[in-house]
Amino acid sequence: RPRMAFTAQKCGVCFQPPSIVLIYRDHGQDKTRRRVMPVRNFSRFSDCSVAAEQLKNNPRHKVYLEGVSLRQLQKLYRLLRGHLGGESLAESLEKFQQEETIDLEEDMNKLDDKELAKRKSIMDELFEKNRKKKDDPDFIYDIEVEFPQDEQLESCGWDVESDEEI
Repeated sequence: RPRMAFTAQKCGVCFQPPSIVLIYRDHGQDKTRRRVMPVRNFSRFSDCSVAAEQLKNNPRHKVYLEGVSLRQLQKLYRLLRGHLGGESLAESLEKFQQEETIDLEEDMNKLDDKELAKRKSIMDELFEKNRKKKDDPDFIYDIEVEFPQDEQLESCGWDVESDEEI
């Protein structure tokens, strides 16, 4: 099949039996289809990131999952893991939301590499979601903004020109 013959439309999780469900558009036959991908060997102790990567790279499912982000698959696996651990869907969603929210007061210099990469991924996704693209109806190419000059501007030592060359 040619590349991009499928367009993912919706992706979700089914708790019984444990599976990832994909609703996609098959452009070759011009039909909307459903693909159920069973989740095997997964428990409440499993690593959701590893499971999501394995599914996304699985040769049987790879072409169907091209349009589904790794982060979305990780979220679905987290919901499934929460269910296996006895949490309700609402509890799992709330827990996930807390983990995925950036704390503006947090000192990210103190995070380990894995946690820092996670925060950066969250910020990148938020940036892409909020970014205005040329195709957007409310896109404006050149925006000029006047900032209020109510109080006197302070001079900073680092921005003062000097005769010394570096």
